[in-house]
Amino acid sequence: MSDFEMIRTLLNGMVPFSKHIGVEVLAIADGESTARLVESPDNMNHIGTPHAGSIFSLGESTTGAAMAGAFAERLQTLRPVAADAHITYKKVAQGTVTAKAKVKKPSSELNAILDKDGKVVFEVDVSIYSENDNEPAAEMTVLWHVKTI
Repeated sequence: MSDFEMIRTLLNGMVPFSKHIGVEVLAIADGESTARLVESPDNMNHIGTPHAGSIFSLGESTTGAAMAGAFAERLQTLRPVAADAHITYKKVAQGTVTAKAKVKKPSSELNAILDKDGKVVFEVDVSIYSENDNEPAAEMTVLWHVKTI
């Protein structure tokens, strides 16, 4: 099992709230990830669409998976913390929602800073799409702080 697949498996079972609302990490690569939120009564709002909080949680979880992918070989020696997040809801999301995240800087650069300073701060962008829609329903940026332990 690759580091990426092992991280994906662990993430899908380790955050109780994400598991409760149905966030599933589908893929992790070097600084990238894809996750989805399957439509369910547990993650809907009063008008029958995915709740804004569920969409936010999907986005944050997807950026965490991308962050983990950037540090896959050394993740067990790090303490990552999401320190800030900004989301823009562009239109009503519908049905199963998919998120695609990407770390803004190359992982080699982030790992070099971490080696030098013992910590690194960086942003991860994520776009969130409704089923069968090529236009994002939401866009989000999460600021991650990672330090060695």
